[in-house]
Amino acid sequence: MRTRKVQILVIGVLILWTFVTYYILLHNSSVQSDTKQKEQQQLKQLFPKALLEQSKSLKISDTLVSFLKLRYMNQETSTTPKITIVAAEISNELQEQQLKTTATTSAQIPTKTYLANGEPVIPILVFACNRISVVKCLENLVQYRPSVEQFPIIVSQDCGDELTKQAIQSFGNQLTLIEQPDQSDIMVLPKEKKFKGYYKIARHYGWALNTTFHVGFEYVVIVEDDLNVAPDFFEYFLATHKLLKQDKSLWCVSAWNDNGKANVVDIGSPELLYRTDFFPGLGWMLTKDLWSELSVKWPKSFWDDWIRHPEQRKDRVCIRPEISRTRTFGKIGVSNGLFFDKYLKHIKLSEHFVHFTKMNLSYLLKDNYDNTFLKQVYVLPLVTFDELRRNLIAKEGPVRIQYNNRDQYKRITRMLGLMDDFRSGVPRTAYHGIVSFYYNKRRVHLAPSANWKGYDLSWS
Repeated sequence: MRTRKVQILVIGVLILWTFVTYYILLHNSSVQSDTKQKEQQQLKQLFPKALLEQSKSLKISDTLVSFLKLRYMNQETSTTPKITIVAAEISNELQEQQLKTTATTSAQIPTKTYLANGEPVIPILVFACNRISVVKCLENLVQYRPSVEQFPIIVSQDCGDELTKQAIQSFGNQLTLIEQPDQSDIMVLPKEKKFKGYYKIARHYGWALNTTFHVGFEYVVIVEDDLNVAPDFFEYFLATHKLLKQDKSLWCVSAWNDNGKANVVDIGSPELLYRTDFFPGLGWMLTKDLWSELSVKWPKSFWDDWIRHPEQRKDRVCIRPEISRTRTFGKIGVSNGLFFDKYLKHIKLSEHFVHFTKMNLSYLLKDNYDNTFLKQVYVLPLVTFDELRRNLIAKEGPVRIQYNNRDQYKRITRMLGLMDDFRSGVPRTAYHGIVSFYYNKRRVHLAPSANWKGYDLSWS
């Protein structure tokens, strides 16, 4: 009896979905134009909205069917394996899920890995799922891309969302679409169900990076589907990729500044770059060698926190800019808008084109940087936050504020409007514990004492 009720309910849901979809298509088809040119223009404008509405009806139906299956049809299946969610650890209790690649998917990716002049081809790997707003990201990348040949755009789509796929395919031969083939469910405990999206993201990243690096590229730039990029985004990575090969203490180049709000960056110095112990993500480049190292132990979830753990980082650092070369517009997502309203939406996106390839960036190499930056910071005048806030500092120029413990650091950063959290004991943007920012028209370094002994995991 219960099974028959379930079947009737499922059929009812499908009929409802059919009527909703029919109504939407009928409504959209009423939009007519006098000329073919006007019709195409209006269709282009209405395309994302129509897809979004149809996507909502599909998701409602999907959710109800999934719930019914889970509630009534899977009661006799094996119990969910116990999972301990620890961001910096790999769970050995999860059911094994292999990273799959297919010959047909790999064949679609451009196979040229070097240009005729010897420069590397650097693919831009865009991760997408079910957000039609990926169109904004792709339009931005296509707009600023200086060379189709050197910067092929590869969009890797998970979730199997047909409407998002159509939106991506509307770009034609301007990009390559690959689709994550493993759409199987990931079993987690009911209390951990809200984290399931993070498991799917980690699986998707592992598959897409394996698939892309398998072609033979030396570098890949990762972009999420909710990012806009700056005019010199490609120039930035073109200039910095060589540093990753020259300096083994570097393991990534990021376009993101976690403390990149307009009121704490030097708008007049878009060319400034820094070393940071903190892994920023949000538009970042890694090498084939690094992926070979990480892929064999890639985590089941929370890959970004995992990668920040000392066992993965191994005291290696990233390059990050003074002014971000990416900016997120994705308030809605797996993280449910975490930090968006308070921090992310205020991040300043660089508007100036800096010719990084014409600059000497050797100052970012470890020996050069440590011999200048670290020495300069600890000879600067020591001031208090109150003196800085009230502009009571007699001399112009950069200054230093000292913190001695976790609570003091968090209190100062909150007053300054900086991000106050830690990952594996590392403050955001920090290098040797030093967080650099701009305040009241002067450079400020929030720094530990000169006899700093290293990061403390207990601060996280």
